[in-house]
Amino acid sequence: MSTPTRTSPPIGGRPPRWDSRRRGTVAVPAEAQAPSPDDALPPPLEKVNLAHAFTHLSGPDTPRPVGMLHGQPVHLVRLTGSGPWCQHATGDALFFVTRGHLRVELRERAVDLEAGELLIVPRGVEHRSFTASEALVLMSAPPQGAEDAGQSPPL
Repeated sequence: MSTPTRTSPPIGGRPPRWDSRRRGTVAVPAEAQAPSPDDALPPPLEKVNLAHAFTHLSGPDTPRPVGMLHGQPVHLVRLTGSGPWCQHATGDALFFVTRGHLRVELRERAVDLEAGELLIVPRGVEHRSFTASEALVLMSAPPQGAEDAGQSPPL
């Protein structure tokens, strides 16, 4: 009886179990795969000059989108007066004051923000913004609901 011949294991030992060579399939490098129409390309990376972007705001209390962060829109806005009470069930709200003074009112207390300060309001916490004069703010908040997707968040 003859002994079956064995091939020597590849350099580095036995291939891992997930290796495509074990199933007889050929792995295609990612560069060689044709992109499917369903693959969404990310937007190009662009820097934002806040001083320049704030000069191009259309008016007070009108957010200007500048990008997306973890599926949430990021806006620049010139806030005046008082905003409506709101809370976000799907994400946190961020307020970063670049110029002026902003008060973020919560049901149990208020937080005053000066230029260079930021506040992150956790999801589910009811809040509203207030400013006596005008504040330039970079903010991010999820839309209120599925029907609001793509619209500006309440201030």
